[in-house]
Amino acid sequence: MAIAIRDRGYQDSTVADVVRHARTSRRTFYEHFSSKQDCFIALLTERNKETIQKIDAAVDTHAPWRTQVRQAVEAWIRSAQEDTSITLSWIRVVPALGEDARHVQRDAGDEFITLIQKLTSTPEFAAAGAHPPSRQLATIMLGGFRELIATTVEDGNDIADIIDVTAEAAIALLGPRG
Repeated sequence: MAIAIRDRGYQDSTVADVVRHARTSRRTFYEHFSSKQDCFIALLTERNKETIQKIDAAVDTHAPWRTQVRQAVEAWIRSAQEDTSITLSWIRVVPALGEDARHVQRDAGDEFITLIQKLTSTPEFAAAGAHPPSRQLATIMLGGFRELIATTVEDGNDIADIIDVTAEAAIALLGPRG
């Protein structure tokens, strides 16, 4: 599925494309997935789990809190860069796919929010007077950063170029309140 999306985009990809790239049969495909959309959702679910694991692993919870924020942002951007076609499909295509995809999107958002709250619960954050963000604030961060990634990719720019502004925004949103 990932190769089909890279080659043709989700909308123009077919089960035949997926089967051809996987070097398998339609029968085998349908033993695992009920549809192209089901396969796409499985791919995105796996990618989100991998991304969350990479971000979590990249953060040194003993580093200064601002460094932790930067590490998380850099890991997220690196993960998004691995396959910008999938990243963009996740952000742009999923919202139009209906109820099943909406559940996956909500679940992934919940997992990212949980990660943000976990990563901001370190002693370094507390010592600086910073606290884990509310669910609403974490949702705003997640949505804003996803939109910035999507527009950067759509404009043909390198998403590594948004690391500084994304880290700066996260630090401003997560930092101590005065």
